[in-house]
Amino acid sequence: MLNIDLAGRRAFVAGVADDGGFGFAIAKSLAEAGASVCVGTWPPALNIFLNLLERGKMDDTRRLSSGEIFQFEKIYPLDAAFDTYDEIPEDLRASKRYKDVGDCSVDGLARRLVTDFGPRPLDIVIHSLANGPEVKKPLLEVSRAGYLAAVSVSAYSLIAMLQRLGPLMRPGGSALSLTYMASERAIPGYGGGMSSAKAALESDTRTLAFEAGRKWGLRVNTISAGPFASRAASAIGIIGRMVEYVSHNAPLTDKLDAGEVGAAAAFLSSPLASGITGATVYVDKGYHAMGMAVDPADG
Repeated sequence: MLNIDLAGRRAFVAGVADDGGFGFAIAKSLAEAGASVCVGTWPPALNIFLNLLERGKMDDTRRLSSGEIFQFEKIYPLDAAFDTYDEIPEDLRASKRYKDVGDCSVDGLARRLVTDFGPRPLDIVIHSLANGPEVKKPLLEVSRAGYLAAVSVSAYSLIAMLQRLGPLMRPGGSALSLTYMASERAIPGYGGGMSSAKAALESDTRTLAFEAGRKWGLRVNTISAGPFASRAASAIGIIGRMVEYVSHNAPLTDKLDAGEVGAAAAFLSSPLASGITGATVYVDKGYHAMGMAVDPADG
């Protein structure tokens, strides 16, 4: 029998702030496979996340098949919009939600990992980060600042993370991100430059697979997940409609479960996927294969 066995491996999952999204589902699947899991949380969401954990509000969702409640090995503050501490504006550093977290930049994260676990602490890096401040605006109405912010946090942050975390990863390591098919097809309502950011993320995945593969022996892939009504996705404004449309028109009509993305991520992060890199893997009930709606009148 082939089993996904990640015992003895350490994963870092960027972009976990609750138990309702893909980041958490991936962290849980990695833990289920035996990995120890550290996460990075956006500073404005950090205290809420810690309070949920301390009050036991996430105990049920953290319960593994063994009955054990998995624990995050470390929870780090991370604002992936900033590569170094010096790039964080002084007024933001002094603000209520940032003043006590220290260096929450990507560089600061790398330094903390080395301090806590030594020079080569990681085997798996998961990029579950996306933000488009103008996501509800059509592309024709997006400002330059809004567009660049979407690309910066949703795509460039993967490059920034690999620049700093790649040297900290052990041989055979895996990096994985999350994308969406708006990168290749027009999805009305998914705006703010997010479609461009996802296209950049997929292109970067292929180039990074070559560069990080040759430099450190790492694999780099991305999962194109179907629409899922997480708390974060509610910012899009039409996520419910997106979920229903895919359910009506995909080859498999049951709605996507976050655990299905988590399971695919665990596989891609494991030695069982040692020959897979530079790939966009669809976990969307097969919707990407469709060329026409089942009922064209559905729009």
